[in-house]
Amino acid sequence: MPHVVGREAEQKILESIFQSTQPEFVALHGRRRVGKTFLIRNHFANKKGTVFFYVTGMKKGKLVEQISNFTEEIGETFLYPGARLEVKKNWRDTFRTLTENINASPKNKKIVIFFDEFPWMVTKNSRLLQTLEYYWNHHWSRDPRIKLIICGSASGWILKNIVNNKGGLYNRVTRTIHLEPYNLDQTKRYLNSLKIRLNHRQITHLYMVLGGIPFYLSQAEPGLSAKQIIEKLAFKKGSFLLKEFNNLYATLFDAADEHIALARIIASHRYGIGQEELISNVKKQSSGGRITTWLEDLEQTDFIVRFKPYQHDKKGLYYKIIDEYSLFYFNWIESLKGSLLESGMLKGHWDKIQNSSAWHSWSGYAFEAICYKHIQQISQALNISAAAVPYTWRYVPRKASKDQGAQIDLLFDRDDDTITICEIKYTEQPFAIDKQYAQKLKQKIETFKKITRTNKQIRLAIISANGLKETMYSEEMVDGGLVTLDDFFTH
Repeated sequence: MPHVVGREAEQKILESIFQSTQPEFVALHGRRRVGKTFLIRNHFANKKGTVFFYVTGMKKGKLVEQISNFTEEIGETFLYPGARLEVKKNWRDTFRTLTENINASPKNKKIVIFFDEFPWMVTKNSRLLQTLEYYWNHHWSRDPRIKLIICGSASGWILKNIVNNKGGLYNRVTRTIHLEPYNLDQTKRYLNSLKIRLNHRQITHLYMVLGGIPFYLSQAEPGLSAKQIIEKLAFKKGSFLLKEFNNLYATLFDAADEHIALARIIASHRYGIGQEELISNVKKQSSGGRITTWLEDLEQTDFIVRFKPYQHDKKGLYYKIIDEYSLFYFNWIESLKGSLLESGMLKGHWDKIQNSSAWHSWSGYAFEAICYKHIQQISQALNISAAAVPYTWRYVPRKASKDQGAQIDLLFDRDDDTITICEIKYTEQPFAIDKQYAQKLKQKIETFKKITRTNKQIRLAIISANGLKETMYSEEMVDGGLVTLDDFFTH
Protein backbone atom coordinates (compact mmCIF):
# COMPACT_ATOMS: atom_id res chain seq x y z
CA MET A 1 0.00 0.00 0.00
CA PRO A 2 1.37 3.48 -0.86
CA HIS A 3 2.59 5.44 2.12
CA VAL A 4 0.88 8.53 3.49
CA VAL A 5 2.56 11.81 2.53
CA GLY A 6 2.43 14.52 5.17
CA ARG A 7 -0.14 14.07 7.92
CA GLU A 8 2.65 13.65 10.47
CA ALA A 9 0.58 15.18 13.29
CA GLU A 10 -2.46 13.05 12.45
CA GLN A 11 -0.40 9.86 12.25
CA LYS A 12 1.12 10.64 15.63
CA ILE A 13 -2.37 10.97 17.10
CA LEU A 14 -3.50 7.70 15.51
CA GLU A 15 -0.49 5.86 16.88
CA SER A 16 -1.12 7.21 20.38
CA ILE A 17 -4.71 6.01 20.05
CA PHE A 18 -3.51 2.56 19.05
CA GLN A 19 -1.02 2.37 21.91
CA SER A 20 -3.55 3.59 24.47
CA THR A 21 -4.51 1.15 27.21
CA GLN A 22 -8.02 2.64 27.26
CA PRO A 23 -10.95 2.29 24.85
CA GLU A 24 -10.90 5.20 22.38
CA PHE A 25 -13.76 6.93 20.56
CA VAL A 26 -12.44 8.99 17.64
CA ALA A 27 -14.37 11.42 15.42
CA LEU A 28 -12.68 12.04 12.07
CA HIS A 29 -14.03 14.58 9.60
CA GLY A 30 -12.88 16.48 6.54
CA ARG A 31 -14.16 17.28 3.09
CA ARG A 32 -14.63 14.76 0.29
CA ARG A 33 -11.43 13.47 -1.38
CA VAL A 34 -9.13 14.84 1.35
CA GLY A 35 -7.75 11.40 2.23
CA LYS A 36 -9.59 10.32 5.39
CA THR A 37 -10.17 6.69 4.39
CA PHE A 38 -6.65 6.29 3.01
CA LEU A 39 -5.14 7.65 6.22
CA ILE A 40 -7.02 5.21 8.48
CA ARG A 41 -6.63 2.16 6.26
CA ASN A 42 -2.94 2.86 5.74
CA HIS A 43 -2.34 3.15 9.47
CA PHE A 44 -4.41 0.24 10.76
CA ALA A 45 -5.39 -2.23 8.02
CA ASN A 46 -2.20 -4.30 8.10
CA LYS A 47 -1.05 -3.53 11.63
CA LYS A 48 0.18 -6.61 13.51
CA GLY A 49 -1.90 -7.76 16.42
CA THR A 50 -4.98 -5.94 15.11
CA VAL A 51 -8.45 -6.86 13.96
CA PHE A 52 -9.48 -4.10 11.55
CA PHE A 53 -13.22 -3.89 10.94
CA TYR A 54 -14.02 -1.46 8.12
CA VAL A 55 -17.43 -0.65 6.71
CA THR A 56 -18.65 2.35 4.73
CA GLY A 57 -22.07 3.85 4.33
CA MET A 58 -23.91 4.01 1.01
CA LYS A 59 -25.08 7.40 -0.23
CA LYS A 60 -28.91 7.20 -0.29
CA GLY A 61 -28.73 3.47 0.49
CA LYS A 62 -31.79 1.84 2.08
CA LEU A 63 -31.70 0.44 5.61
CA VAL A 64 -31.64 -3.16 4.39
CA GLU A 65 -28.69 -2.37 2.08
CA GLN A 66 -26.72 -0.68 4.84
CA ILE A 67 -27.27 -3.57 7.27
CA SER A 68 -26.52 -6.17 4.58
CA ASN A 69 -23.16 -4.53 3.75
CA PHE A 70 -22.36 -4.20 7.46
CA THR A 71 -23.14 -7.88 8.10
CA GLU A 72 -21.06 -9.01 5.14
CA GLU A 73 -18.04 -7.15 6.53
CA ILE A 74 -18.51 -8.79 9.95
CA GLY A 75 -18.17 -12.19 8.32
CA GLU A 76 -15.20 -11.15 6.17
CA THR A 77 -13.32 -9.63 9.12
CA PHE A 78 -14.03 -11.94 12.05
CA LEU A 79 -14.67 -15.30 10.35
CA TYR A 80 -13.35 -15.98 6.86
CA PRO A 81 -13.63 -14.56 3.31
CA GLY A 82 -17.06 -15.28 1.90
CA ALA A 83 -18.59 -16.12 5.27
CA ARG A 84 -22.33 -15.61 5.24
CA LEU A 85 -24.12 -14.42 8.34
CA GLU A 86 -27.81 -13.89 8.86
CA VAL A 87 -28.81 -10.35 7.93
CA LYS A 88 -30.82 -8.88 10.78
CA LYS A 89 -33.70 -6.49 10.35
CA ASN A 90 -32.44 -3.73 12.62
CA TRP A 91 -29.24 -2.16 13.87
CA ARG A 92 -29.63 -3.38 17.46
CA ASP A 93 -29.49 -7.04 16.44
CA THR A 94 -26.71 -6.28 13.93
CA PHE A 95 -24.57 -4.60 16.59
CA ARG A 96 -25.20 -7.58 18.87
CA THR A 97 -23.70 -9.80 16.16
CA LEU A 98 -20.68 -7.48 15.88
CA THR A 99 -20.21 -7.44 19.65
CA GLU A 100 -20.39 -11.23 19.89
CA ASN A 101 -17.62 -11.50 17.30
CA ILE A 102 -15.53 -8.86 19.09
CA ASN A 103 -15.86 -10.79 22.35
CA ALA A 104 -14.81 -14.00 20.60
CA SER A 105 -11.64 -12.40 19.20
CA PRO A 106 -8.24 -13.17 20.79
CA LYS A 107 -7.78 -11.10 23.93
CA ASN A 108 -4.27 -10.08 22.89
CA LYS A 109 -5.50 -8.36 19.72
CA LYS A 110 -6.68 -4.79 19.51
CA ILE A 111 -9.96 -4.11 17.73
CA VAL A 112 -10.15 -1.12 15.38
CA ILE A 113 -13.75 -0.41 14.33
CA PHE A 114 -13.87 2.05 11.43
CA PHE A 115 -17.29 3.34 10.35
CA ASP A 116 -16.60 5.34 7.19
CA GLU A 117 -19.14 7.86 5.84
CA PHE A 118 -21.21 7.14 8.92
CA PRO A 119 -23.80 9.90 8.19
CA TRP A 120 -24.85 7.94 5.08
CA MET A 121 -25.54 4.89 7.24
CA VAL A 122 -27.95 6.83 9.46
CA THR A 123 -31.08 6.46 7.35
CA LYS A 124 -34.45 7.86 8.41
CA ASN A 125 -36.02 6.03 11.39
CA SER A 126 -33.10 3.57 11.49
CA ARG A 127 -32.22 4.42 15.12
CA LEU A 128 -28.57 3.76 14.28
CA LEU A 129 -27.33 6.71 16.32
CA GLN A 130 -29.26 5.54 19.38
CA THR A 131 -27.93 2.01 18.89
CA LEU A 132 -24.37 3.30 18.68
CA GLU A 133 -24.93 5.21 21.93
CA TYR A 134 -26.17 2.08 23.69
CA TYR A 135 -23.41 -0.26 22.51
CA TRP A 136 -20.63 2.21 23.21
CA ASN A 137 -21.89 3.02 26.70
CA HIS A 138 -22.80 -0.51 27.75
CA HIS A 139 -20.33 -2.72 25.87
CA TRP A 140 -17.49 -1.24 23.83
CA SER A 141 -16.38 1.45 26.28
CA ARG A 142 -15.60 -1.34 28.77
CA ASP A 143 -13.19 -3.09 26.43
CA PRO A 144 -9.72 -1.43 26.34
CA ARG A 145 -8.93 -3.23 23.08
CA ILE A 146 -11.53 -1.24 21.15
CA LYS A 147 -10.63 1.82 19.12
CA LEU A 148 -13.80 3.15 17.48
CA ILE A 149 -13.40 5.63 14.60
CA ILE A 150 -16.49 7.44 13.29
CA CYS A 151 -15.74 9.18 10.00
CA GLY A 152 -17.65 11.41 7.60
CA SER A 153 -17.22 14.00 4.87
CA ALA A 154 -20.26 15.91 6.18
CA SER A 155 -18.29 17.67 8.89
CA GLY A 156 -21.32 19.56 10.18
CA TRP A 157 -23.17 16.31 10.81
CA ILE A 158 -20.20 14.70 12.58
CA LEU A 159 -19.67 17.73 14.81
CA LYS A 160 -23.36 18.07 15.70
CA ASN A 161 -24.28 14.42 16.17
CA ILE A 162 -21.04 12.85 17.39
CA VAL A 163 -18.61 15.41 18.81
CA ASN A 164 -21.24 17.74 20.33
CA ASN A 165 -23.92 15.13 20.93
CA LYS A 166 -26.29 16.18 23.71
CA GLY A 167 -27.69 12.71 24.32
CA GLY A 168 -26.15 9.36 25.17
CA LEU A 169 -22.86 10.18 23.44
CA TYR A 170 -22.35 13.42 25.38
CA ASN A 171 -18.65 13.83 26.17
CA ARG A 172 -17.83 10.32 24.94
CA VAL A 173 -15.48 11.29 22.07
CA THR A 174 -11.88 10.97 23.26
CA ARG A 175 -10.19 12.42 20.14
CA THR A 176 -11.35 14.63 17.27
CA ILE A 177 -9.37 14.88 14.05
CA HIS A 178 -10.17 17.45 11.38
CA LEU A 179 -8.27 16.37 8.28
CA GLU A 180 -7.57 19.54 6.30
CA PRO A 181 -6.38 19.91 2.70
CA TYR A 182 -2.63 19.90 2.11
CA ASN A 183 -0.72 23.15 2.32
CA LEU A 184 1.77 24.04 -0.44
CA ASP A 185 4.71 22.21 1.13
CA GLN A 186 2.66 19.03 1.61
CA THR A 187 1.36 19.39 -1.94
CA LYS A 188 4.91 19.53 -3.27
CA ARG A 189 5.88 16.40 -1.34
CA TYR A 190 2.77 14.57 -2.51
CA LEU A 191 3.37 15.49 -6.15
CA ASN A 192 6.98 14.35 -5.84
CA SER A 193 5.74 10.99 -4.54
CA LEU A 194 3.77 10.70 -7.81
CA LYS A 195 6.93 11.46 -9.81
CA ILE A 196 5.54 14.89 -10.71
CA ARG A 197 8.37 17.44 -10.54
CA LEU A 198 7.25 21.05 -10.76
CA ASN A 199 8.86 24.24 -9.48
CA HIS A 200 7.19 26.35 -6.80
CA ARG A 201 5.54 28.67 -9.28
CA GLN A 202 3.92 25.85 -11.25
CA ILE A 203 2.83 24.05 -8.06
CA THR A 204 1.15 27.28 -6.99
CA HIS A 205 -0.65 27.53 -10.35
CA LEU A 206 -1.89 23.98 -9.86
CA TYR A 207 -2.88 24.72 -6.26
CA MET A 208 -4.95 27.70 -7.41
CA VAL A 209 -7.13 25.24 -9.32
CA LEU A 210 -7.03 21.99 -7.34
CA GLY A 211 -6.25 23.22 -3.84
CA GLY A 212 -4.57 20.77 -1.50
CA ILE A 213 -6.94 17.87 -2.17
CA PRO A 214 -4.87 14.68 -2.62
CA PHE A 215 -7.34 12.94 -4.92
CA TYR A 216 -7.50 15.94 -7.25
CA LEU A 217 -3.71 16.20 -7.29
CA SER A 218 -3.46 12.49 -8.09
CA GLN A 219 -5.21 13.15 -11.42
CA ALA A 220 -2.14 15.07 -12.66
CA GLU A 221 0.22 13.29 -15.04
CA PRO A 222 4.02 13.25 -14.77
CA GLY A 223 5.86 15.08 -17.50
CA LEU A 224 3.23 17.76 -18.08
CA SER A 225 3.47 21.42 -17.12
CA ALA A 226 0.90 22.99 -14.77
CA LYS A 227 -0.82 24.63 -17.76
CA GLN A 228 -1.09 21.29 -19.57
CA ILE A 229 -2.39 19.53 -16.48
CA ILE A 230 -5.06 22.18 -15.87
CA GLU A 231 -6.16 22.20 -19.50
CA LYS A 232 -6.51 18.43 -19.54
CA LEU A 233 -8.42 18.26 -16.23
CA ALA A 234 -10.70 21.26 -16.79
CA PHE A 235 -11.12 22.11 -20.46
CA LYS A 236 -11.79 18.85 -22.26
CA LYS A 237 -15.09 17.12 -22.96
CA GLY A 238 -16.16 15.17 -19.89
CA SER A 239 -13.11 16.36 -17.97
CA PHE A 240 -12.64 15.50 -14.30
CA LEU A 241 -13.02 19.03 -12.93
CA LEU A 242 -16.18 19.55 -14.98
CA LYS A 243 -17.92 16.48 -13.57
CA GLU A 244 -16.64 16.69 -10.02
CA PHE A 245 -18.33 19.92 -8.94
CA ASN A 246 -21.93 18.78 -8.51
CA ASN A 247 -20.76 15.45 -7.06
CA LEU A 248 -18.64 17.31 -4.52
CA TYR A 249 -21.49 19.35 -3.07
CA ALA A 250 -24.12 16.62 -3.43
CA THR A 251 -22.11 14.13 -1.37
CA LEU A 252 -21.51 16.66 1.40
CA PHE A 253 -24.82 18.45 1.72
CA ASP A 254 -28.47 17.40 1.44
CA ALA A 255 -29.33 20.93 0.32
CA ALA A 256 -26.54 20.99 -2.26
CA ASP A 257 -28.12 23.60 -4.56
CA GLU A 258 -28.53 26.03 -1.68
CA HIS A 259 -24.94 25.51 -0.56
CA ILE A 260 -23.68 26.10 -4.10
CA ALA A 261 -25.75 29.29 -4.43
CA LEU A 262 -24.35 30.54 -1.12
CA ALA A 263 -20.75 29.73 -2.11
CA ARG A 264 -21.27 31.46 -5.48
CA ILE A 265 -22.39 34.69 -3.81
CA ILE A 266 -19.44 34.66 -1.39
CA ALA A 267 -17.00 33.96 -4.24
CA SER A 268 -18.24 37.06 -6.08
CA HIS A 269 -17.04 39.30 -3.23
CA ARG A 270 -13.26 39.45 -3.35
CA TYR A 271 -12.87 41.20 -0.02
CA GLY A 272 -15.47 39.16 1.79
CA ILE A 273 -19.17 39.75 2.42
CA GLY A 274 -20.87 40.58 5.69
CA GLN A 275 -23.36 38.11 7.11
CA GLU A 276 -26.26 40.59 6.99
CA GLU A 277 -25.64 41.47 3.33
CA LEU A 278 -25.18 37.81 2.46
CA ILE A 279 -28.44 36.77 4.08
CA SER A 280 -30.22 39.63 2.30
CA ASN A 281 -28.80 38.53 -1.07
CA VAL A 282 -29.77 34.91 -0.53
CA LYS A 283 -33.33 35.79 0.48
CA LYS A 284 -33.72 37.75 -2.76
CA GLN A 285 -32.85 34.60 -4.73
CA SER A 286 -34.65 31.99 -2.62
CA SER A 287 -36.71 31.51 0.49
CA GLY A 288 -33.62 31.96 2.66
CA GLY A 289 -33.96 28.72 4.57
CA ARG A 290 -31.41 27.75 7.20
CA ILE A 291 -28.70 30.11 5.97
CA THR A 292 -26.62 30.18 9.15
CA THR A 293 -26.57 26.37 9.22
CA TRP A 294 -25.49 26.25 5.58
CA LEU A 295 -22.72 28.75 6.32
CA GLU A 296 -21.51 26.54 9.17
CA ASP A 297 -21.56 23.55 6.79
CA LEU A 298 -19.39 25.39 4.23
CA GLU A 299 -16.99 26.57 6.90
CA GLN A 300 -16.61 23.17 8.56
CA THR A 301 -15.80 21.56 5.21
CA ASP A 302 -13.10 24.17 4.36
CA PHE A 303 -15.00 25.95 1.58
CA ILE A 304 -15.21 29.33 3.29
CA VAL A 305 -13.58 31.14 6.18
CA ARG A 306 -15.39 33.22 8.77
CA PHE A 307 -13.67 36.29 10.20
CA LYS A 308 -14.11 39.68 11.82
CA PRO A 309 -12.22 42.53 10.15
CA TYR A 310 -9.99 44.62 12.40
CA GLN A 311 -12.14 46.79 14.73
CA HIS A 312 -15.35 45.68 12.99
CA ASP A 313 -16.83 43.82 15.95
CA LYS A 314 -20.06 45.81 15.82
CA LYS A 315 -20.60 44.99 12.15
CA GLY A 316 -20.63 41.26 12.70
CA LEU A 317 -19.11 38.39 10.79
CA TYR A 318 -17.70 38.32 7.27
CA TYR A 319 -17.10 35.37 4.94
CA LYS A 320 -14.58 34.68 2.19
CA ILE A 321 -14.24 31.73 -0.16
CA ILE A 322 -11.04 29.73 0.38
CA ASP A 323 -11.79 26.59 -1.63
CA GLU A 324 -9.62 26.92 -4.72
CA TYR A 325 -11.61 24.51 -6.86
CA SER A 326 -14.93 26.27 -6.21
CA LEU A 327 -13.38 29.65 -6.94
CA PHE A 328 -11.88 28.32 -10.18
CA TYR A 329 -15.12 26.63 -11.21
CA PHE A 330 -17.28 29.71 -10.67
CA ASN A 331 -14.86 31.89 -12.64
CA TRP A 332 -13.76 29.69 -15.54
CA ILE A 333 -15.84 26.53 -15.97
CA GLU A 334 -19.45 27.29 -15.03
CA SER A 335 -20.11 29.78 -17.83
CA LEU A 336 -18.66 27.38 -20.42
CA LYS A 337 -20.26 24.23 -19.08
CA GLY A 338 -22.71 23.75 -21.95
CA SER A 339 -20.03 23.99 -24.62
CA LEU A 340 -17.68 21.80 -22.65
CA LEU A 341 -20.27 19.06 -22.43
CA GLU A 342 -21.12 19.28 -26.12
CA SER A 343 -17.79 19.45 -27.86
CA GLY A 344 -14.98 20.37 -25.48
CA MET A 345 -12.69 23.34 -25.95
CA LEU A 346 -10.01 24.06 -28.49
CA LYS A 347 -6.47 23.13 -27.58
CA GLY A 348 -4.67 26.01 -25.91
CA HIS A 349 -7.82 27.47 -24.33
CA TRP A 350 -6.31 27.76 -20.84
CA ASP A 351 -3.04 29.11 -22.21
CA LYS A 352 -5.01 31.85 -23.97
CA ILE A 353 -6.91 32.70 -20.80
CA GLN A 354 -3.67 33.15 -18.87
CA ASN A 355 -2.72 36.04 -21.12
CA SER A 356 -5.91 37.94 -20.31
CA SER A 357 -6.42 40.75 -17.79
CA ALA A 358 -9.26 38.74 -16.25
CA TRP A 359 -6.85 35.93 -15.38
CA HIS A 360 -4.36 38.32 -13.81
CA SER A 361 -7.13 39.71 -11.62
CA TRP A 362 -8.40 36.25 -10.70
CA SER A 363 -4.91 34.88 -9.95
CA GLY A 364 -4.43 37.73 -7.48
CA TYR A 365 -7.72 36.77 -5.81
CA ALA A 366 -6.73 33.09 -5.73
CA PHE A 367 -3.30 33.92 -4.29
CA GLU A 368 -4.94 35.89 -1.49
CA ALA A 369 -6.99 32.80 -0.61
CA ILE A 370 -3.76 30.78 -0.51
CA CYS A 371 -2.21 33.35 1.82
CA TYR A 372 -5.06 32.97 4.30
CA LYS A 373 -4.28 29.24 4.43
CA HIS A 374 -0.59 29.91 5.10
CA ILE A 375 -0.74 32.45 7.92
CA GLN A 376 1.73 30.40 9.96
CA GLN A 377 4.33 30.40 7.17
CA ILE A 378 3.84 34.14 6.58
CA SER A 379 4.23 35.05 10.25
CA GLN A 380 7.35 32.89 10.49
CA ALA A 381 8.88 34.55 7.44
CA LEU A 382 8.19 37.98 8.95
CA ASN A 383 9.47 36.88 12.37
CA ILE A 384 6.14 37.74 13.97
CA SER A 385 5.14 36.14 17.26
CA ALA A 386 2.52 33.40 17.17
CA ALA A 387 0.53 35.56 19.60
CA ALA A 388 -0.10 38.16 16.86
CA VAL A 389 -3.70 38.16 15.63
CA PRO A 390 -4.24 38.19 11.82
CA TYR A 391 -7.01 40.37 10.39
CA THR A 392 -8.17 41.98 7.17
CA TRP A 393 -9.41 45.59 7.10
CA ARG A 394 -11.51 47.61 4.72
CA TYR A 395 -12.89 51.13 4.83
CA VAL A 396 -15.65 52.23 2.48
CA PRO A 397 -16.49 55.92 3.04
CA ARG A 398 -20.04 57.19 2.89
CA LYS A 399 -21.17 58.79 -0.35
CA ALA A 400 -21.02 62.32 1.02
CA SER A 401 -17.59 61.83 2.60
CA LYS A 402 -14.42 63.24 1.09
CA ASP A 403 -12.38 60.40 2.59
CA GLN A 404 -10.72 57.84 0.33
CA GLY A 405 -11.48 54.17 0.83
CA ALA A 406 -8.80 51.62 1.64
CA GLN A 407 -8.40 47.85 1.61
CA ILE A 408 -5.74 45.97 3.60
CA ASP A 409 -5.34 42.37 2.49
CA LEU A 410 -3.79 41.14 5.73
CA LEU A 411 -2.49 42.68 8.93
CA PHE A 412 -1.00 41.33 12.13
CA ASP A 413 -1.99 43.01 15.38
CA ARG A 414 1.12 42.23 17.42
CA ASP A 415 1.73 42.13 21.16
CA ASP A 416 4.73 44.50 20.95
CA ASP A 417 2.76 47.69 20.28
CA THR A 418 3.10 47.18 16.51
CA ILE A 419 0.81 46.42 13.58
CA THR A 420 2.31 44.85 10.46
CA ILE A 421 0.29 45.69 7.35
CA CYS A 422 0.79 43.22 4.50
CA GLU A 423 0.34 44.04 0.83
CA ILE A 424 -0.31 40.87 -1.20
CA LYS A 425 0.81 40.78 -4.84
CA TYR A 426 0.82 38.02 -7.44
CA THR A 427 2.81 39.12 -10.47
CA GLU A 428 4.79 37.28 -13.11
CA GLN A 429 7.90 39.36 -12.37
CA PRO A 430 9.26 40.78 -9.10
CA PHE A 431 6.80 43.40 -7.90
CA ALA A 432 8.03 46.98 -8.31
CA ILE A 433 6.85 49.87 -6.16
CA ASP A 434 6.91 53.00 -8.31
CA LYS A 435 6.09 56.57 -7.33
CA GLN A 436 2.38 56.17 -8.04
CA TYR A 437 2.03 52.94 -6.09
CA ALA A 438 4.07 54.33 -3.21
CA GLN A 439 1.60 57.19 -2.96
CA LYS A 440 -1.26 54.69 -2.93
CA LEU A 441 0.36 52.75 -0.08
CA LYS A 442 0.95 55.93 1.92
CA GLN A 443 -2.68 56.93 1.48
CA LYS A 444 -3.80 53.47 2.60
CA ILE A 445 -1.69 53.59 5.75
CA GLU A 446 -2.80 57.12 6.62
CA THR A 447 -6.45 56.15 6.14
CA PHE A 448 -5.94 53.15 8.40
CA LYS A 449 -4.37 55.30 11.12
CA LYS A 450 -7.11 57.90 10.87
CA ILE A 451 -10.08 55.55 10.89
CA THR A 452 -8.77 53.09 13.50
CA ARG A 453 -7.17 55.84 15.63
CA THR A 454 -4.38 53.46 16.46
CA ASN A 455 -1.28 54.70 18.24
CA LYS A 456 0.68 51.56 17.46
CA GLN A 457 3.79 51.52 15.29
CA ILE A 458 2.89 50.64 11.69
CA ARG A 459 5.17 48.41 9.64
CA LEU A 460 4.65 47.60 5.94
CA ALA A 461 5.44 44.11 4.68
CA ILE A 462 5.15 42.82 1.12
CA ILE A 463 3.93 39.33 0.25
CA SER A 464 4.97 38.90 -3.37
CA ALA A 465 5.00 35.53 -5.10
CA ASN A 466 7.97 36.45 -7.26
CA GLY A 467 9.81 38.79 -4.93
CA LEU A 468 10.27 42.55 -4.79
CA LYS A 469 12.30 44.71 -7.13
CA GLU A 470 14.47 47.16 -5.24
CA THR A 471 13.55 50.77 -5.94
CA MET A 472 13.98 53.98 -4.00
CA TYR A 473 10.34 53.63 -2.94
CA SER A 474 10.64 50.07 -1.68
CA GLU A 475 13.66 51.05 0.41
CA GLU A 476 11.72 53.97 1.84
CA MET A 477 8.46 52.16 2.65
CA VAL A 478 8.99 48.43 3.22
CA ASP A 479 10.21 48.10 6.79
CA GLY A 480 8.17 45.06 7.89
CA GLY A 481 9.79 42.38 5.76
CA LEU A 482 9.29 40.47 2.52
CA VAL A 483 7.56 37.12 1.97
CA THR A 484 8.10 35.25 -1.29
CA LEU A 485 6.63 32.05 -2.68
CA ASP A 486 9.54 29.99 -1.36
CA ASP A 487 8.54 30.93 2.20
CA PHE A 488 5.21 29.14 1.72
CA PHE A 489 7.00 25.83 1.08
CA THR A 490 8.22 25.28 4.63
CA HIS A 491 7.21 22.73 7.26
